[in-house]
Amino acid sequence: MIAILVSAALAVAASTRDVIVDRVKMAIDQTRTQIAALPPARNDSETLVRLGRIDEAPRKVIMATDFSALPEAERDRTVKEISRLVDASDRSNQLELLRLLPASGWFRASQYGPSATTAAFQIVQHAGPELWKTVLPRLAPLVATGEVEGQYYGMMIDREAISEGHPQRFGTQFRCDGGKWRPYPIESPDGLEARRAELRFPVTYAEMKAHFAAGPPCLQTTSPPPPGMKLD
Repeated sequence: MIAILVSAALAVAASTRDVIVDRVKMAIDQTRTQIAALPPARNDSETLVRLGRIDEAPRKVIMATDFSALPEAERDRTVKEISRLVDASDRSNQLELLRLLPASGWFRASQYGPSATTAAFQIVQHAGPELWKTVLPRLAPLVATGEVEGQYYGMMIDREAISEGHPQRFGTQFRCDGGKWRPYPIESPDGLEARRAELRFPVTYAEMKAHFAAGPPCLQTTSPPPPGMKLD
């Protein structure tokens, strides 16, 4: 009887995993199909917005999914399968973005519009340290002039810091711990809100933390923290 119950539980877990993975794959495929059916983009701004839709589609599914029904082993398999799908889609978006990158170094809000520049940031944020290091030096002089939103600049700084095992400066990056979103270590926490205000973040850190706390249980993984980083 015990063997039968264990087998049934594993079958349910596998079925749940397949449903989650299929939802993510469907979000990517359907969005790409919808965009392919549209008339050709009129300009680079429209192309960026469309790439942003593709970037966002699977992440909406992931953030809205409750993974708590999956046992740990199935969660690990699920995240690997999801990551494979999302990474492949992300690489395609990143290559297209690099093709569109202007000679001036980055997409200015006054030229491309806020929707396009937001999409560009989303795509780069989901890349990796190599692309962040390429883009970050180009952004600093544009933040003060309003051509680049400070919050996106701060997010990229935080991602690069965490990837190198350092505390984040602006409190934008969270990890899944026990099914709950918790912030990565923060540099000089007492000055956090002031640093966010300086870059004109639209919400406070306290509001952002409350938003994460109100969401569904996150996808717990066994991935280690970046080298040298001590978690709280």
